[in-house]
Amino acid sequence: MSKWTGLLAAGLFAWSGLVRADPAAAERPSWATKSYLAFYLDNDVFGGSDANYTNGARLAWISGAMDFEDVGPFQSWLRPFTGDSKSLPLFQALTGFDDMDRVDYHFGASLTQLMFTPESWWVYGQPPLQRPYAGWLGLGLSLHAKDDEVLNAVEFTIGVVGKDSQAEPTQDFIHDLVEIQKFNGWDYQVPSELTVDMSLVQKRRMVFFSMGDGAIRLDAIGEWGLRLGSFRTKAHIGGTFRLGYNLPPDFTDPRLSDTAYAQRYFRDEGDYGGPWSAYLLFGVTGRAVAYDATIDGPMFESNFKTGSHREPFVGEFFAGFGVRYEDYEVGYAHTFRSREFKEQSEVHDFGTLALRMRF
Repeated sequence: MSKWTGLLAAGLFAWSGLVRADPAAAERPSWATKSYLAFYLDNDVFGGSDANYTNGARLAWISGAMDFEDVGPFQSWLRPFTGDSKSLPLFQALTGFDDMDRVDYHFGASLTQLMFTPESWWVYGQPPLQRPYAGWLGLGLSLHAKDDEVLNAVEFTIGVVGKDSQAEPTQDFIHDLVEIQKFNGWDYQVPSELTVDMSLVQKRRMVFFSMGDGAIRLDAIGEWGLRLGSFRTKAHIGGTFRLGYNLPPDFTDPRLSDTAYAQRYFRDEGDYGGPWSAYLLFGVTGRAVAYDATIDGPMFESNFKTGSHREPFVGEFFAGFGVRYEDYEVGYAHTFRSREFKEQSEVHDFGTLALRMRF
């Protein structure tokens, strides 16, 4: 394990000794102060292929609701970007809240690994006109501000692209486990470089109709966001529709995204109406991409050229389902993504398995 990988993995748990008791917890219902742990797994084997964006994994923890004074020290410096009364004027104008007395805060930490490969696994080298070999590993620290209708999330991520991401040994381990072929060209992957990124996301929830005192409900979560950094620089806009029984009143991400967390965020709607929830979901996302280290190559390594030409606009459609029992939830979403680089032969699809636990 490289020094960068060790530092990133160790950093994920740095918050564990820094969580402070929330003196306002007695003013909130017990369910609102519970933490969440979520695991996301992306893999294109769900779509019957093994190339392009081939695997992603994310472990994400988020605290229960609290006042800002009780936020962890690593995340509290992100406050200027949350849109609250103490944030920068630009963010107050874009993402501000109507009533600061109704704003709660959560802080979180995440560890994410992404993996990209060409289609021709057997070639000892980088196949021309195919996706470059690339891996990325990142540690994220996040702060979330919300009221009953709006979530503003900001995540600072430090990571590494290239060999130090441990993408090759991770893929080799999985392929040995399931007894399938290894990819032979990892020696030609995008070279190692430290990355620093900032992601900003706003989500708004709308309820379209409900039946049986809310037991059956259709809602939508619209979102927009920015990511600025040396791994990716992009903007996105999209939305997710959900229809189901005891629909969780939350902002939880159904897929692995820049700021994917499990989040029960609504104070006014109370806890779940019963031990079970079941729902269907579908959504769309559009992205404008200015830079992607896995396609363009490292930002500060001018001698390395991938030979691929990034598409400036990428679209996605996804659909799936979720099932919850008590404090445990499992979900699946299947994504169809347009070409990410001009030489890509066709639309790519992959599945996301999500496991979530409240405690």
